[in-house]
Amino acid sequence: MAYSSFAIVLALCISFQLAIHVQGDSSLIESTCKVTNYYDLCISSLKSNLTSLNADANGLAIIMVRVAMANATATNTYLSSQVLSATNDTLMKKLIKDCAKKYSYAIEALQASLQDLDAELYDYAYINVMAAADYPNVCHNSFRRSPGVAYPHELAAREDGLKHICEVALGIIDSLGR
Repeated sequence: MAYSSFAIVLALCISFQLAIHVQGDSSLIESTCKVTNYYDLCISSLKSNLTSLNADANGLAIIMVRVAMANATATNTYLSSQVLSATNDTLMKKLIKDCAKKYSYAIEALQASLQDLDAELYDYAYINVMAAADYPNVCHNSFRRSPGVAYPHELAAREDGLKHICEVALGIIDSLGR
């Protein structure tokens, strides 16, 4: 169940990108993706984006950060819609609102990392992507501290999706800083 939810989240993230398979500089994309923890996710994300055709390694990092932003934005939108359906449960409503806020912070951190990548400030870009990947943990921990309230499976899958995308971006950024 969680794997299928993760696949749905991944498909949503990639659908925010152009759905055109790009040949581009396959050797650069492949060598770049080899330094990441999720090679297949990296390859599919980069090759499905038209801008990867002419991108250098920094451009590939930017593409992955944008994929992470699309994921965080989709999750924030999902959470906002869930607040409306949780009208009878005030604790659940509060937890979902708090989670939506954390995902908005993740979006802000990813936006800052884009600025850092444009300025070739790779250490700062790395820190901002790490922060973005960690905000969902705060959301998850809020549910853990609330007895009797289960962490929604859909949200867990979205959390994993953002973390995996951020890990790919971190691998690419790390290789840029060397």
